[in-house]
Amino acid sequence: MEPKARVRAALSLERPDRPPAAWWGHTYREEWSPRALASVTVARQREYGWDFVKLQPRACCFAQAFGREYRPSEDFRSAPVPASPPLTTPDEWSRLPSADATVPSLLGQVEALRLIVEELGPSVPVIQTVFSPLTVAGYMVDEDRGWMAGQLREHPGEVGAALQRIAGALADFAAQSVKVGAAGIFYAISGYASADLFTVEEYERLALPHDLSALTRVPDDAWFNVLHLCGPRIHFGLVSALRSHAVSWSVHEPGNPSLAEGRGRAGRAVMGGIDQVHTLVEGTPEEVLEETRAAVSSTDGVGLLLAPGCSVPPEAPEENLRAITLRS
Repeated sequence: MEPKARVRAALSLERPDRPPAAWWGHTYREEWSPRALASVTVARQREYGWDFVKLQPRACCFAQAFGREYRPSEDFRSAPVPASPPLTTPDEWSRLPSADATVPSLLGQVEALRLIVEELGPSVPVIQTVFSPLTVAGYMVDEDRGWMAGQLREHPGEVGAALQRIAGALADFAAQSVKVGAAGIFYAISGYASADLFTVEEYERLALPHDLSALTRVPDDAWFNVLHLCGPRIHFGLVSALRSHAVSWSVHEPGNPSLAEGRGRAGRAVMGGIDQVHTLVEGTPEEVLEETRAAVSSTDGVGLLLAPGCSVPPEAPEENLRAITLRS
């Protein structure tokens, strides 16, 4: 089977010839240039045999769209460094500007995706990463998620209005990405849909409306949309409100459902099965293979896309990364 057919079969809750597999991780040096990011992504797809590409953008690009400044880290293995102060007051949230996909930081990610699609052709689906509005807001406060959650509770008017403006830009970004060739989006809620930060009732009241706004302009012809719930003790029931073709999460984080349980609860395909924090970094290729076999066994290979539970750290050994897509 071609990669696209393999992915479509998995999304249809069928059993392809083998589960489609891929992984993603930052290339901090290349992420500052759309062309360099596209080039390294295509090279990785070809070297590791990914069945699909989840584009790994410069994570701070979303905060940059709203005026936060960053500079590259001196160590190419480390994330960009904030170069302007975080937001600290309700008035600052009220002054957060509107934006759309034409701002340079987002336009560059759309262009990177376009170049990747052009180079790989139609047989390998490419999906664009889109952070949730609350995830983007977290980057405006130096990724202090606890403080960000408190800000939203204490100032729901000012912060909520800012989240709605962020959602508008993300909606346009998603639409433009599909327009240039994305098969869909990878919608990432990074830590906020966790019982560690919000009760499910709080999340549904304070954050979910903005998620839904961000997703309003994903075109109907996007056929490979993934909902990513990051962190431990995720509120998995949110999948009923957030439509997607697959759900991605880490089964190795405490309090999270297994792949089979998640597939049953969501009624859709599942993406994950590999521990990116420990096994991929500290383990052996055989241990990685054991996790892939366990994922296939637990789901009987039906509706499964093999992948890490989240972004792979730069220090993960190449031999472990190759084991993810090793063909038996």
